[in-house]
Amino acid sequence: MSLQRRLIPLAALLLAGLPAGHSVAAEKPLWELGVGISALSLPDYRGSDESSLYAIPFPYLVYRGTFLKADRNGIRGTFFGSDRIELNVSLGASLPVNSDENPARQGMPDLQPTVEIGPSLDFNLWRTADRRYKLDLRLPVRTAVTVKEGMDDIGWVFSPRLNLDISDVAGLAGWNMGLLAGPMVGSERNHEYFYSVAPQYATADRPAYDAKGGYAGSQFLMSVSKRYPKYWLGAFARWDSLKDAVFADSPLVKRETYFAAGVGIAWILRESSTLVEDTD
Repeated sequence: MSLQRRLIPLAALLLAGLPAGHSVAAEKPLWELGVGISALSLPDYRGSDESSLYAIPFPYLVYRGTFLKADRNGIRGTFFGSDRIELNVSLGASLPVNSDENPARQGMPDLQPTVEIGPSLDFNLWRTADRRYKLDLRLPVRTAVTVKEGMDDIGWVFSPRLNLDISDVAGLAGWNMGLLAGPMVGSERNHEYFYSVAPQYATADRPAYDAKGGYAGSQFLMSVSKRYPKYWLGAFARWDSLKDAVFADSPLVKRETYFAAGVGIAWILRESSTLVEDTD
C-alpha cells in the first residue's frame, strides 16, 4: 500500500474533525456527497522536529438526520431527551514514520499509521438565542490501533476540551470559526509506542527510555470554514505544547512546542432533494 493511500483516511479524519461553527436554523439538504483535496503540514509525531507537506484527497459526507448526524463535527446522535447533551463518535489518526528518514529515530522500528476511535460525551455549556455563539465541553476517550500489517492495540487517549463555535465571524456571512483548547492524557502503552527507547536501540546520543502514562501536553486549535452552493472551504492551525508532559524528557522529543496547519476544498457532487431544518 502506497504512502498516499495510507494517508487518505488521515486527511478525512483531520478535516472532518475540524470545528465548523454553527448557524441559525435553516433548511438544508438531508444529505450531501462530494470529494475534496487537502494540503497538510504536519510533524512526524508530537514532539518531532521533522515535518512534511502532504496533498491528500478525502471524501465529503454530510447527513442531517433527526437523531443521527454526520458532518465536519463528526458522527453524533442526540440522546437523553436533550439537545444540550450529545454522544458522538470521536476519531483521530497519526502518520506513518520511516525511522531511517527521521534522525531522532534512525535505527529504530518504523512508526505505523494509527487510527483512534471512541465515544465522546459532549455538553453544551452556553449558547446565544440565535446560536451564533456556542460553547461546548467535549470529553472524548479513544482507543488507538495500528492499521498496517494487522491491528495492534497501542493504548488509549483522553482529551477533554472546551470548544467555542462562532457563526458569521466578524460579520462575514457564512464564515464560521471554531476555537478549541484542552489538555491530553495517554496510557502508558500509548506513550511507550511513540516515546520509549528500548535498550537495544540506545546510542550515545539516544539513551534508553521507558515512557509512562499520564499528562501528554495540551492543544490549541483554530479553524475557519464556509459552505458555498457547490463547494466547501476549510482551514485550520494547531499549536501543541508538550511542556510538563510525562514523556517530555524522552530523547525522541526534540521540540516541546510546534505548529501544524492545513487547508481543504471539497466539491459537492450530489445532494438530497429533501430539505430538513438544521442549525449546524
